[in-house]
Amino acid sequence: MKILANDGIDASGKSLLENAGFKVDTVKIPQDQLAAGIQAGGYEVVLVRSATKITASIIDACPGIRMLGRAGVGMDNIDIKHAESRGIKVFNTPAASSQSVAELVLAHLFSGVRFLQDSNHRMRHDGTTAFNELKKHYSAGSELQGKTLGIIGFGRIGQALARMAIGMGMKVLASDPFLDEVELLMTFSQDGSSHKMRIMTIPMKELLMNSDFVSLHVPGKVNGKAVLGEEELRIMKRGSGIVNAARGGVIDEDALLEALNSGQLAFVGLDVFENEPSPRADILTHPRISVSPHIGASTAEAQERIAAELAQTIIAFYANK
Repeated sequence: MKILANDGIDASGKSLLENAGFKVDTVKIPQDQLAAGIQAGGYEVVLVRSATKITASIIDACPGIRMLGRAGVGMDNIDIKHAESRGIKVFNTPAASSQSVAELVLAHLFSGVRFLQDSNHRMRHDGTTAFNELKKHYSAGSELQGKTLGIIGFGRIGQALARMAIGMGMKVLASDPFLDEVELLMTFSQDGSSHKMRIMTIPMKELLMNSDFVSLHVPGKVNGKAVLGEEELRIMKRGSGIVNAARGGVIDEDALLEALNSGQLAFVGLDVFENEPSPRADILTHPRISVSPHIGASTAEAQERIAAELAQTIIAFYANK
């Protein structure tokens, strides 16, 4: 059986599949040539990350596809309903990248409260001539300990972030329309001990009004509308911060810039953007926005876990045929 990993796959997962008798190609087929490439290659399994889109027209043009896999969590780049209507198994790797994404959120939070995104840039340009001036300019940072982190979307990633934040001494609020409460298992790596902590979810409006920082972990827009727009940003604490490592478009970027420029928001951390892979310039150059190029799951450890999960799902699928 032939597998196309169009956005790549970690070598460990490739080896697992090849040892099980599959042929794995990691050649990158451009989006506009994807249907023809899948057909010509005779691929039964197609694996993608966020760059490649599997549309209904591609599915219709490639009747030999039996499985579509997303190396990651969000599956908005695959037409799931259409694929399943054609008898294609669609799957993802929901647990593999939780730790990596949660750690990136914390990185953006640290960057925001200590102005690292802007001070790093200005130190490189003016540090030798304006060191004392910059030292004074960036001396009003704050700590995360003792602050309240609101997490919108309390699935695996949100819960991983909550465990880290609680371990740092932060208070956590959570909002999720599908969950009333979550029992977190807090494990202490130093001695291996653990205990359970119950977190009750609250309405998003209440979360926004009471959080010092907000992190989003939702799959996309709700009914075509941003989760955080002008109205939602207005009710947040003045001087609060936001991190979005979920999906571009879940925050209205026009409203976000307005809130930043008015002082309603102190800082923003963005790993995802409305117009990927060409984010707008005023977002990328804003001194109080920390940016990264959609790398939430891009750690060596996460990629190994993702590849293993993909491989195991494929091997099990064919073993049962």
